[in-house]
Amino acid sequence: MYRVRPHVMADGAPYNPRVIAPDVPLTSRAPTLRRALRLEYLTVGWNVGEGIIGAGAGLASGSIALLGFGLDSFVETASGAILIWRLAAERRMTERASVERLDRRAHKLVGASLFLLALYVAGAGGWSLWSGERPQPSVVGLVLTAVSLIVMRWLARAKRQVAVALGSRAMEADAFQTTACWWLSLSALLGVGLNAAWGLWWADPVAAIVMTYFMVREGREAWRGEPCACD
Repeated sequence: MYRVRPHVMADGAPYNPRVIAPDVPLTSRAPTLRRALRLEYLTVGWNVGEGIIGAGAGLASGSIALLGFGLDSFVETASGAILIWRLAAERRMTERASVERLDRRAHKLVGASLFLLALYVAGAGGWSLWSGERPQPSVVGLVLTAVSLIVMRWLARAKRQVAVALGSRAMEADAFQTTACWWLSLSALLGVGLNAAWGLWWADPVAAIVMTYFMVREGREAWRGEPCACD
C-alpha cells in the first residue's frame, strides 16, 4: 500500500493526493485524464495568444513589465506542453508502476520550468529597476492583464482539483505555476496601472522580484519529486 505525506498548496490549503490503489483499474481514470488534457490544451492556447499580445503591447509602449508578462506566457506554455505529454502517455499505459515513473519525470520537468520562470522574472525585474525606463500607458496591457486574472484563477483551481483526483504531483506543480502566473498578472496590472495613474514605474518590477522566491521554493520541491513511502 502506498502512503503519501500531506503537502501544502500554494494558497495554504493542505494537499493529499490519492495514489492509485492496487484494486482500482487505470481505465476508471479516463474521464479525469480527458478533463486534465482539455485544461492543458486551453492553457497552451491561451498562453500563446496572451504571449503574442502581451509582448507586442510591451514593445509598442516601451514597457518591460508587459514584455516580461508576455514572454512569461511562453514559459507557462512549455509547462502545459509537458503535462499534455505526461497525460497523453498515461492513456497508453496499463501498468501503475509506469504511470508513477512517468509522473515523477514530468514533475521534474515542471520544476525545471519553474526555475526558468523565476530566472527570467528576476532578470527582467532587475533590468527594469536598473534602467529606470518609464513606459507609456497601455490600454491593451491593462485589458489583457485584467482578463488574465480571471482565466488564470479559474485554470489554477480546476487543475488543483484534477491533481487531487489523479494523485499527480506533476499536475499539482503545473497548477502552482498557473497560480504564479495569476500573481504575475496581478503584478503587471498593478504596475501598468500605477504607472499610468501616478507614475510609479518601479512598482511592478519590485513585486515580480518578490514572487521569484515562491517560484524557486516550489520548483525545488517539484524537482525533488513526490515524497512517497511504501508500507
